[in-house]
Amino acid sequence: MSSDRLSTTFAALADPTRRAILARLASGETSVTELAAPFEMSLPAVTKHLKVLQRAGLITQGRQAQWRPCKLEAKPLRDVSDWVEQYRQFWEQRLDRLEEYLRELQAQEKKE
Repeated sequence: MSSDRLSTTFAALADPTRRAILARLASGETSVTELAAPFEMSLPAVTKHLKVLQRAGLITQGRQAQWRPCKLEAKPLRDVSDWVEQYRQFWEQRLDRLEEYLRELQAQEKKE
């Protein structure tokens, strides 16, 4: 994934309202009106959030007569997960070394 695309995805995920929208869409597609219901903001404000999510490729919006269902697209989230994974492995290795060091210190204390 290009860093620009990754940046776009992270920018979309930076807002708690957009993360809440994605969490709702994880349970299935729904209409814009249903997505907007739990938020204390206007429908146009929610629509702006949806446009950011669409630009990031995190959601798609269909058209079925008057109903415009939104659907979660997980690929960008997988790309973020893959990117974060390399840092998780780095920190796990660091924590493993710290754990080993602490065990050595405890063993030395027991000897003394």
